[in-house]
Amino acid sequence: MSTVGSAVRTAARPRRRPHRHDRDRGQVSVEFLGFLPILLVVALAVVQLGLAAYAVQQAGTGARAAARTASMDPADRETDPRSAGLAAMSGWVARGAGITVSEGGDEARATARVRIPSVVPGIDDFGPATRSATMPRTATPRALGPRTDEGAAPR
Repeated sequence: MSTVGSAVRTAARPRRRPHRHDRDRGQVSVEFLGFLPILLVVALAVVQLGLAAYAVQQAGTGARAAARTASMDPADRETDPRSAGLAAMSGWVARGAGITVSEGGDEARATARVRIPSVVPGIDDFGPATRSATMPRTATPRALGPRTDEGAAPR
């Protein structure tokens, strides 16, 4: 009776062999956790590069606006060149920016210096971004008022 009972027991519950995928259970999670720090470092580097490019672009915009305003006749200016350059930049970039303007001869030159912010932990400063712009000054200063070409034929 014991042989019959064991034969029945074996037929009802076949012995299970471990499959290959059973041994690999959880391997993908472990590999992802190992690769996650590399992904985070790459993502921070991309964001930092974007911030640096944006800061450089904003410095160029501020320098051009300041030089354009400085090249105008003082009677035609609505604001000083430094304020015009800061107003042309984004608010958070303009807070830490410095603009120097030199007006001499037949051109005006402005230099904008902007701090590049950091999103990388442990690195506080990536240094400044500096851009300069030069604009020609008008040959004959003209104050705001009636234009001399108002009666001219259209072009």
